[in-house]
Amino acid sequence: MDVRNCKMCGRLFNVLNNERICPACQKKLEDKFHEVKEYLEEHPGASVEQTATDNDISTKQIRQWVREERLILSTATEAGIVCEKCGKPIRTGRFCERCKERMANEFQNAYQKPEPKMENLRSTRDRDRMRYLKNE
Repeated sequence: MDVRNCKMCGRLFNVLNNERICPACQKKLEDKFHEVKEYLEEHPGASVEQTATDNDISTKQIRQWVREERLILSTATEAGIVCEKCGKPIRTGRFCERCKERMANEFQNAYQKPEPKMENLRSTRDRDRMRYLKNE
């Protein structure tokens, strides 16, 4: 087991799954998440900055929850979250739908094995055959 200092409060804690904050701070952060989520349900048009100031939390943490797809912004704006690949404003996640689709297709094509061409198989097969001479 590994022992580390919590990034939020500085206390020592046992690390089980490469965590950065102690269980007590994780609980506080999860409670704050539910508070922010309720706030956004009551105020659907609130900006990230307004939500952060009203709930006493950093905009960085709210953006992290949006990137993790735990929160969804009401509108995709430049001030909100942008796609990491193309820069288009998005409401949640790391990538826009178009980039997600492209990456999925690229991954799928990378794993597909090319089919052997019949022409190449025939030419090697014919080349390796035994030949007989006709006696006339």
